[in-house]
Amino acid sequence: MNYRHAFHAGNFADVLKHSVLALCLLYLRNKTQPFRVIDTHAGIGLYDLAGDEALRTGEWREGIGLIENAVFEPEVAALLAPYLDTVRLIRQMEGPQAYPGSPLIAQHALRPDDRMILNEKHPADQILLDAAVGSDRRIKVLALDGYIALKAHVPPPERRGLVLIDPPFEDKREFDSLLHGFAKAYAKWPTGCYVLWYPLKNKDQTDVFALAMQDMALPRLLCVELAVRGFCGGGPLYGSGLMIVNPPFVLGAQMRTLLPALERVLAQGRGHFWRCDWLGTAKE
Repeated sequence: MNYRHAFHAGNFADVLKHSVLALCLLYLRNKTQPFRVIDTHAGIGLYDLAGDEALRTGEWREGIGLIENAVFEPEVAALLAPYLDTVRLIRQMEGPQAYPGSPLIAQHALRPDDRMILNEKHPADQILLDAAVGSDRRIKVLALDGYIALKAHVPPPERRGLVLIDPPFEDKREFDSLLHGFAKAYAKWPTGCYVLWYPLKNKDQTDVFALAMQDMALPRLLCVELAVRGFCGGGPLYGSGLMIVNPPFVLGAQMRTLLPALERVLAQGRGHFWRCDWLGTAKE
């Protein structure tokens, strides 16, 4: 797939992923005990939508570009606020064409006693990531294989937190790596919140992945998907999904409010859809 994120920053997949991430982090902040965020494939942290990569694809125009100019019902606007408020804050600091990746969205949500581990194995990207988060003592930046970093850092000392696994899907076996990497981490830390991102591109692969996740018989597993157009036989990305393990108890209801609104604004053609299903053994 070769999903180099500078080309795709701010696209419809980012809108889904980052809005869900912001809601999960807001929920973690509701308790006084500190938490830890682990981002296994962190990227460079901060993107320039006026840069060469973003201008070549222009994907952000059909993602954040539509969302930030849309009018939503009050309950939808409230659910998007943690995400969009962070985007606006970053732009106040970095310029009107800046876009925060997941590291900066999470950094904005951290409290003084919360901690974060950011991992990016590409050396040049790791340097940019380090610069993006600045000299923040709450954050440690690593340059390891994402799944090795994950296994090494769970469970965290705080025992509360969120793991974002957002691979680039450059490897044809990435779905297998994602399954195995998550399973090893979950065996060590079954109470953490895990957010697993995946592309909707090859329907056979995503169907197998969903069944494999369901076969793990996890108590609480929420599947969220948003497709902006119909499946096109192995063509370009038509949507993206999130498998969320141990999600906030309110997230399912929030997604059933948010997803129809995102679909309405982001749809690009026939066949668009959204999905929000509990796949775990515990029925919500």
